[in-house]
Order: sequence, then structure tokens, then C-alpha cells
Amino acid sequence: MLRASHSLGVIFFPAYDWSISPTHPEREERLLYTQDQFREEGVFDIEGVGEYRPLVASPEDIARVHFCFPSVEAVTTHSHHISAGGAIRAAGLVLDKERERAFAIVRPPGHHAMRCVHGSRGFCNINIEAIMVEWIRERMGNVRVAIVDTDCHHGDGTQDIYWHDPDTLFISLHQDGRTLYPGTGFPSECGGPKALGRTINIPLPPRTSDAGYLLAVEGIVKPILDHFKPDIVINSAGQDNHYSDPITNMNFTAQGYARLTELLGPHIAVLEGGYAIKGALPYVNLGIALALAGVDYSTVREPDLDPERIREHQSTLDYIKALCDHLPQVYFEPTQREEVEREGRFFIRRRSIYYDTDGITENQIERLRDCPYCPGWLHVESASDRVPKSLGIHVPIQGCDNCVDEADALFRKAQADTSFAHVQLIDRVRKRIRQAR
Repeated sequence: MLRASHSLGVIFFPAYDWSISPTHPEREERLLYTQDQFREEGVFDIEGVGEYRPLVASPEDIARVHFCFPSVEAVTTHSHHISAGGAIRAAGLVLDKERERAFAIVRPPGHHAMRCVHGSRGFCNINIEAIMVEWIRERMGNVRVAIVDTDCHHGDGTQDIYWHDPDTLFISLHQDGRTLYPGTGFPSECGGPKALGRTINIPLPPRTSDAGYLLAVEGIVKPILDHFKPDIVINSAGQDNHYSDPITNMNFTAQGYARLTELLGPHIAVLEGGYAIKGALPYVNLGIALALAGVDYSTVREPDLDPERIREHQSTLDYIKALCDHLPQVYFEPTQREEVEREGRFFIRRRSIYYDTDGITENQIERLRDCPYCPGWLHVESASDRVPKSLGIHVPIQGCDNCVDEADALFRKAQADTSFAHVQLIDRVRKRIRQAR
């Protein structure tokens, strides 16, 4: 009998009652073949590997992370709560030492969901990794977290949520945003003014295959992770970088993904994208699971794999080698690479955000308190085609007493301000979530 070197918990939630449309890439049968593959390969017969049911994330779990306008209930379905609950279950297995590692194979995905949520963008309504991270911090305090996002699309939602957090390292390897949705994820996006160098974006050329991905992991990701010394490493394990994926342009393989997982050694992996339902997902998920468990994955192979056909050009490898020479400086020698607007004691970001799945446009003004004692409290004015101007106020878990008091005062004042349709407060210091109107 095979034995896992690292005990592993696997959480499945295929969400067979939820889809965007019957023909949409993110549809009900997306994980059907993966479930069959795990059974046929005897994954759960490996000593030390077990299957678990997801939990159901509460509205409070979601509201701990997101300003959902007008409410959590208005922008989520029951399947979203269970998907986030699957990620939470994975974290609980690791935190309670029931398993050394965990893999949440769940849908709907989440890494395009930002701090403010008015609907669905990039197939995502709520950010299941961020909900899991803040659930961990609710139990453990302010642990240092590294999130390595290997989905083919830039994890712009996770980046947004942790843009101002110096204790969360976010690294995204993705197809160059000049060639793919959401059109972001460039090296100049390196974190807010109080968290410079904590966001690392690695845009890879189209048709990058195993050698290129692994070169970037070993030359950029690993040295930064080793220096940051996170308490927990999370892999947002999107699989739409596979050579057979119908909506992207990369050439990654199941073997490459298994090796990447082995190099990262994440405590928790959470499925994100991946839309080659038969050709990729069963094999990539199997490779990831075996690598997480420390079991030989050398025989995992797609039936139609032709390594020579999908091998990247030398020019692609040369380009990635140049990234390896320069991108670590974003972390080790952080500098402000984009102009920062100021307004008195606040840093300002003004943005227009398009929700492509729901056809919503959101206009947003974000103000971050420039506090000398902590990362500062945040308030966001947000309005969209569906929801009038609303206000979200966020106090980070590292917040000082002054920031808590200032955020409280603004919340009380905003409650009486009829120009705001909705007012929400997330206070991570005193563990309070408040909503007015």
C-alpha cells in the first residue's frame, strides 16, 4: 500500500446545482471527471490521504473580508458559501493538525473578487482564499501568510484585498496581462504605500510551458518565500494554464504542475480556474494531490501529451531569465513604482472596475489613513450601475487604537449621512462587523 509522506485532506465540492450558464466554461460538470479520476486511481486508498466534506461559510465569514453591496445575501448563492466553506475546512484540517496539508477542490472560484463586491467578475463573487485567510486570523491572530496564485489569469481580487497588508505576501504567476483578462498584473503593481514589495507579479509570455514556469518559481518565487518566512503558504491552484485549456494560451502540463507544487510545498491548495474538463483537470488535480502528499507522481500523464509540440521557444526562456534577474528586486529593494495621490493624511486611489460576468461598472474612491503606528484604516466610497454610493470602512488586524477610534467616528457620522445608501464597518482589531441601511 502507498503511504503519504505528508498527510493530506481533500475536500470536494463540485456544486452540481450552480453554473453561470449551461454552456459556460464555469459549469456544473467541471469537476465530474476529476472525482472519477481520484476514485479510479485509488487516491483515497493511499495511507494518510482522506476525503472530507466542506463546511458552509457564514455571512460573517464573508463580511469579515468583503464590503458586499447591498448585502452578502444579494451577491452570493448557497454554493458560494459552501465553496468558501470548503477552503475553511481545508484550513481547519491543517490548523487542528488533523492533516499536514489540504487541497480544496471546490467551485465557484474566487480570486477575481475584490474588497468591494457588487456582483460577479471573472466568474468570481467572493474571494474564497481571502475568506479562509481571515478565518485563520480570527482563530490564530495575525499570522504571516504567503499566497502564491498560479492561475493563468492575474489574481487581481486577492491583490486588491491585500494591497495594503504588510503581513500578507501575494505572488501571482500568470499569462501576461497584455494578452489576457483582466489586463493587469504587471511588475509595477507591487503593493500599497504601506506594504511595498508585498505584491509580486510575474507576467509570463503566451505559450510558456513547464521549463519556463519552473524557472520562474525557482528563480523568483522560492527566494522571496524563503526570505519572507510565512507561517502559512497557500496556493491558489488555478489550472487554466494547461496546454488544452479553451480560454487561455499557455502550455503547462500535469507533470509541470505537480513539480511546481512540490517546489512550493504549500500547506493548503485551493482550486481556482481550469476549464479543460476532460483533458486537464483530472490529471492536473491528481498530480497536485500526489505532490502535496509526497507520493510519486511520475506516471501522471495526459493521454494526448506531445512534449515537443508544446515546448516553449528559447526566446521565451530568455525572457523569463531576465525576469528572474530583475523581479526579486521588487521584494528585496521595494520602491514606489506608481504615483501615489495624497489628500491630507490619506493616500488616495480612484478606480473604475468592470464586472465582466454581470456587466456592472463600479466607480470607487479608496482612502488609506497614513498612520505612523500601523498600516492604517481604509475607507472606500463605491457606487455602481446597481447600487448607489455606499461606504465601506476597514480596520486591519494590525490596527492601532487611534485608527480604531477614527474609523468608529467615521462610521457613526456616516450612519447619519443620507448620501450613502449603505454603510459597512469591518473592524478586525475588535472583531466587529457593522452595517447601516
